[in-house]
Amino acid sequence: METSINLYQKLWAASDDLRSQMDANEYKNYLLGIIFYKYLSDKMLNEVREILEVEDENLDEIQKIYEEEMQGVDADLLAEELKNNYSFIIKPNHTFTHFIKEIEEGTFQLDDLGQAFNEIERSADDYKGLFEDIDLYSNKLGKLPQEKNKRISNVMKQFAKVNFANYTGDVLGDVYEYMLANFASESGKKAGEFYTPHQVSRLMAMIAMDGKEDKKGLTVYDPTLGSGSLLLNVRNFSNESELIRYFGQELNNSTYNLSRMNMILHDVKLEYQTLNQGDTLSDDWPVDEPTNFDAVLMNPPYSAKWEASKGFLDDPRFAEYGVLPPKSKADYAFLLHGFYHLKNPGIMAILLPHGVLFRSGAEEKIRKILLENGCIDAVIGLAPNLFYSTGIPVSLIILRKDKTDRSVYFIDASNEFAKKGNKNELTEENIQKIFKAYKSKEEIDKFAHLAKFEEIEENAFNLNIPRYVDTFEEEEPINLAEVSADIKAINDEKEELKKAILADMNNLVANTEKAKKELESFMQILGGDL
Repeated sequence: METSINLYQKLWAASDDLRSQMDANEYKNYLLGIIFYKYLSDKMLNEVREILEVEDENLDEIQKIYEEEMQGVDADLLAEELKNNYSFIIKPNHTFTHFIKEIEEGTFQLDDLGQAFNEIERSADDYKGLFEDIDLYSNKLGKLPQEKNKRISNVMKQFAKVNFANYTGDVLGDVYEYMLANFASESGKKAGEFYTPHQVSRLMAMIAMDGKEDKKGLTVYDPTLGSGSLLLNVRNFSNESELIRYFGQELNNSTYNLSRMNMILHDVKLEYQTLNQGDTLSDDWPVDEPTNFDAVLMNPPYSAKWEASKGFLDDPRFAEYGVLPPKSKADYAFLLHGFYHLKNPGIMAILLPHGVLFRSGAEEKIRKILLENGCIDAVIGLAPNLFYSTGIPVSLIILRKDKTDRSVYFIDASNEFAKKGNKNELTEENIQKIFKAYKSKEEIDKFAHLAKFEEIEENAFNLNIPRYVDTFEEEEPINLAEVSADIKAINDEKEELKKAILADMNNLVANTEKAKKELESFMQILGGDL
C-alpha cells in the first residue's frame, strides 16, 4: 500500500523545479491537479483490472491489457462499463501510465495532457472547469514549448511509481497539509485560508454527528466550503456514510475546483454532492429544496469585510435580529447564515475568533438574542497556533435550534495540544477529552463549566471563556524567613570566595608596586578590598 511518507518524498522532489518559477500558491495548482489526474487514471486502470479479472496489480501490465482490450471486439462493452462506473473514460493513450511511457521515450506532448483534461471536463456538467487552474501553457513554466514540456514531465515522473488506487490516506488533504507545513514561508496566509487542520475538522464532525450516527440520508452543509475537508470528515462518524448528501458553496473558483476534486477522490457520487461557486453572504444559497440541513460546519474567513447594506435587514437570515454585523467584521453574518440553514434538530459547529464572544455594538445585540433564544449550546476555546492561516487562538461555537434551556457549556481547551514543529496540533487524546466533556456537560475544575442563563445575564451576555472557567493557579506562599536566610547564606559564601581569591592572588603576583595596583583594580571589580 502507498503511504503518506512515500508521497511526501515525491512531492518535495516534484516541487523543486516549480519553486524556482512561481510561488507556492501558484504551483500548488499544478501539483494538486497532476496528482488528481494520476489518481483518476490509477483508479480507472484498477477498475479495468477488476472488470477483466486481472491478477497482476502492476500498472504497466494493466495498461498493456487495457490497450489490447480497447482494440478488440469487446472494446465497446468495456468502455460502456467504465463510463457507467465513473461517468467518464480515460482512453488508453491518455492514461497517466501511458504519458509516463511517452516521457521516457521522448514523445510526450503537453497538448495530449491538455486534451485528456478536456475530455474529462466535457464528460459531465459537474466536471466543467475542473482543471482550469492548471495552465499548461503559462510562461512561468518556461518561454519555449520544450521548456514547458520538460517542466511538467519532471513533475509527472516523480509520481510515476505511486499507485494512488492503493493509497491509504486522504490524498489531497495529505498533500495540501504537507505543502502548508513545509512551504509556509512561500505560501503565506493566503494558501491556508481554505484549509482546516484534519484534527480540528475531526473534532467538529464528531460533535456535529453526535446522536446522528445511524441517520439515513443525512444532509451536511458548509457555506464556506474551502477544500471540503469539514464535510468529508462527517462520513467517518456515520454508519450510513454512503447515503450522506453534501452541500457546499465557495467564493474562490480555484478552491471550489479543489473541493470538487476532493469529493471525487473520496468516491462521493455526483448525485450525492451539490456544490456551488458563489458569494455566500451576498447571494443566499441554496434557495431550492433542501434549504435546511442536519449538520452545518463552517470555518469562514475571520473578521472579513462584507457589504452589510440596509437591504439585508429584510433578508430572512438577519431580519430577526434587527441589526447587521459590522461591515468590517462579517463573523456573525456567516454564523447567522449557517444557523438559518440548520434544521430544528440539527447541530452547527463554527470556528470564529474570540472577539465574537465579547465585542460590543451590533455583535452584542445579536449575541444577546441568540442567548435569550437558547441557541448557543457550547463555547470551546482552542489552543493558539493550530492553523496555518493564523496563529491566534480561535473559539469553536456549537449552536442548536432544539435546546430546552438557555445554559451554555464552556470548555477551556487552550492547553490541549501537542507541539509539532513550529505548530501546535490536537492529539486524539485531546479530541476525546474535549468531546467527552461536551457530551457530559459536567463541571470539570479549571477546564469546563455549565453556565446558567442567569449567570450569563449577570455578565452582560459576555461569553469570554475566562469569566466562566477559572484556570488561575495560585502560587505557593513565599516564606520570607527562608528567603532572608538564603540571601544571608549567599552573601556569606560570596565573602568567603573573595577571601580565597585574594589569598591566591597574593601568592601568585610579585610584591611590586605595579602588581599591587593591578590587584587593587581587580578587587574593586569584585567589590572587595585588599
